[in-house]
Amino acid sequence: MTPPVPFDMQCGPYTLTFSTKTHVMGILNVTPDSFYDGGRYRDTERAVQRALEMQDQGADIIDIGGESTRPGADPVSVDEELDRVLPVIEKLSGLLTIPVSVDTRKARVAEKALEAGAHMVNDISGLRHDEEMVEVIAEKKVPAVIMHIRGTPGDMQKNTDYKDLMREIKDYLQAGLNMALQAGIPEEKLLIDPGIGFGKKWADNFRVLSALDSLADLGCAICVGVSRKSFIGWALDRPEEDRLFGTVAAVTAAVLRGAHVVRVHDVRPAVDAVRIADRVLGKPKDE
Repeated sequence: MTPPVPFDMQCGPYTLTFSTKTHVMGILNVTPDSFYDGGRYRDTERAVQRALEMQDQGADIIDIGGESTRPGADPVSVDEELDRVLPVIEKLSGLLTIPVSVDTRKARVAEKALEAGAHMVNDISGLRHDEEMVEVIAEKKVPAVIMHIRGTPGDMQKNTDYKDLMREIKDYLQAGLNMALQAGIPEEKLLIDPGIGFGKKWADNFRVLSALDSLADLGCAICVGVSRKSFIGWALDRPEEDRLFGTVAAVTAAVLRGAHVVRVHDVRPAVDAVRIADRVLGKPKDE
């Protein structure tokens, strides 16, 4: 069973109803080098149309990122990241009827994106990369996703040995939550993400999914990103473009093990999977 969370989440003018449904976060990478969709949506108009398409397919949140976080990726400057994400966020403001998340680990990018119309922050560094990030989130009073990672995208796969995998993930996430709470960010604005694929061996990602419900006692909604990642390719011996069915299976497993938000490239298949898994969990059918 999906562990209950004690609250729904206010996200700008929108409410994320974790108590009644699993939410689908559609990935929109406006980068040249993301591992699956890099280069597809660098043009602002194409990115805007993709966001609207994902909304029509049933996405509950659009997550816009301007810096690749694939293994081995090089960082980009604040200005470059802003040049990529701001035009898209600005054009989507007023067009979407669902919240926009900005996927960034840089405080200035988060701040400008929120001012341009984003409603939440998805920080893959768990608030560690930029010490000013927690202050921006607190000041703007927005929700934030705190993710587990070891190192940076550039070096995270060089240190993947754990003595106690889930304990170390949980401790990292708890430390991030403590940072947020001490900065004045209320618990009801925080989500946690175990960081599938970020500093973990392929087999360990399956262990994380299997034990996902052990994160429930941190008291936050759980966000999980499994979409087309290498652990699926490892299990199926398939390239990125042929991992859709594996992704749908992983999404379903994540929901049944406790995810409240699933982050995906392929929204329509994920929405179908989530709706079936939610029925298995006894959640009400969408009206």
